[in-house]
Amino acid sequence: MDIKSYMRDIGVNAKKASSQLAAAETNQKNTFLEYLSNLLLDNAAAIIAANKNDLSKAEDNGLDAAFIDRLKLDEKNIKAMAEGLKQIQSLDDPIGAIANVKPMPSGIQVGKMRVPLGVIGMIFESRPNVTIDAAGLAIKSGNAIILRGGSESIHSNNYLAILIKEALIKANLPESSIQVIDTTDRTAVGELITMHEFVDVIIPRGGKSLIKRISDEASIPVIKHLDGNCHIYVDEHASLEQALGIVDNAKTQRLGTCNTLESLVVHKNFAEIFLIKLHGILKSKNIELRGCDETLKIIKSATKATEDDFYEEYLGPILSCKIVTSFDEAIRHINHYSSGHTEAIITNHYENSMRFLREIDSSSVMINASTRFADGFEYGLGAEIGISTDKFHARGPVGLEGLTSEKYIVIGNGQIRK
Repeated sequence: MDIKSYMRDIGVNAKKASSQLAAAETNQKNTFLEYLSNLLLDNAAAIIAANKNDLSKAEDNGLDAAFIDRLKLDEKNIKAMAEGLKQIQSLDDPIGAIANVKPMPSGIQVGKMRVPLGVIGMIFESRPNVTIDAAGLAIKSGNAIILRGGSESIHSNNYLAILIKEALIKANLPESSIQVIDTTDRTAVGELITMHEFVDVIIPRGGKSLIKRISDEASIPVIKHLDGNCHIYVDEHASLEQALGIVDNAKTQRLGTCNTLESLVVHKNFAEIFLIKLHGILKSKNIELRGCDETLKIIKSATKATEDDFYEEYLGPILSCKIVTSFDEAIRHINHYSSGHTEAIITNHYENSMRFLREIDSSSVMINASTRFADGFEYGLGAEIGISTDKFHARGPVGLEGLTSEKYIVIGNGQIRK
């Protein structure tokens, strides 16, 4: 295959489709979403069969349990994908919405209209559900999208591409609105991230090495997050049972996600009673605790944490722990080591909770809730195309609005500038 020609054809077709999508009616977009949702449920057995081919290869290649968990599709996953599309369908169409129209002294009125970004290029690893989430969000926000999944999910993605094409035809939308690259040749990624004449934004979703490569080599704007070193601070004013439940859920519900708890920070006045009980829970679930010197005084079987441990996104059965002497020290520690993804405080102290919201510099900041809620579906976005830790354009879970831009509009009645 001539990858350069193959990718150029995809780019040309995506650019053409984006112009048509920008003018598509809301009912066409919703028809696509509804039909694709039903196709997923009707073809669940075939999706699972295709996914088993990917899972078998992953196991043969010795990939770890967390990776396989991200790769796996089952009936529960498929129902969630279908429900996500239904939720996107129920959301208002952002395209064409006009806001903040204000009269100016000259007599003109100035406002803003929400418009699509154009063509999105997305590169992602392992998670085949991203194919569906991205397809649904792109269409509802009026964007064409080019999807390049990892080689480990090629069978799953190629089958999902068949269903997507069927839904596009049903909705009378251009078939090239959503294109799934069907080659595992890595040269295709290099072409995609430099096709600035066709692609308006790149969204990578995967491991740190992939995202770093895309960020370093792309000649197109990138919406990204490098990793998810998520923190929970257990304040001295926390409820013990609430703290145990939230930390347990945030760390152990799923180990391999970017919103999983990786770093625990505990006030010294609460540490002993809390850590002794928490350690029993973690030990029963085979989670290793790596702590500071003060942590080791309480949990003598814990492993001594290194400086790198406090930066690490483990995506596995390890949790770092730092005991602090004050609220201010907790804030400093988290802002220093955090990747800017998601942080939470557990406290019954109103002033501390409000300070935490203001002073923590991350894309999602929570009070008395599990970091696992940092998710487009849980935030009512229907799904997410990714979570951005950038500070420009989009931040946090990227849903419909994050896939749009604004342009100024001016409404006049014959005014001329003097």
